Amino acid sequence: MIFTRCAAARTWGALAPAAVLGTLLLASGCAPVVIGTGAAVGVTAAQERGVKGALDDTAVRADINDRWFKDDHAAYSGVNLQVQEGRVLLTGAVQDPEVRLKAVRLAWQATGVKEVINEIEVRDSGGLTDAAQDTWISTQLRTRLIGDSAVKSRNYSIETVNGTVYLIGIAQNREELDLVIAHARNVAYVKRVVDYVRIKSDQAAS
Repeated sequence: MIFTRCAAARTWGALAPAAVLGTLLLASGCAPVVIGTGAAVGVTAAQERGVKGALDDTAVRADINDRWFKDDHAAYSGVNLQVQEGRVLLTGAVQDPEVRLKAVRLAWQATGVKEVINEIEVRDSGGLTDAAQDTWISTQLRTRLIGDSAVKSRNYSIETVNGTVYLIGIAQNREELDLVIAHARNVAYVKRVVDYVRIKSDQAAS
């Protein structure tokens, strides 16, 4: 299962690599798009991480979800999971701080995890209105990035929680990242933008 507010994505079970590629393309949201396997492979191959990197990230995601499911799947239903290059971003909200700590601990136990970024909030309640608005924000931002020829939108994952936009992925350069952040800040109802994006040139130099 990929924990998300989209009901259509609430499906457990092991998926074949080709089947999960379509899911990878929609990792930032739940847009009702159907993509054939061939198209999925083509777009994934065009991402900076490549097909192997995408499949490795899918394996990490599946491992974490399996650990959460076996522990107490209901407790983690408010947690959102993004994986890029072995870097795990956890967002969302839980009611119990112990669940927050356990979600992070179990994520670290998954094979292939290089980093766990914990942005899970602890709060007593969250409304359907907030969830709908968060989804709207993510969709609006994704649309803006796709429509901007100066941005390679496929290299970015977007998660919005309570008006905060979290970005993770790979930017071609600082200018592109600044442009993406500007797009995010200009979407209505966005309270703040948090980026965990890596710059490609920095990777090459390291």
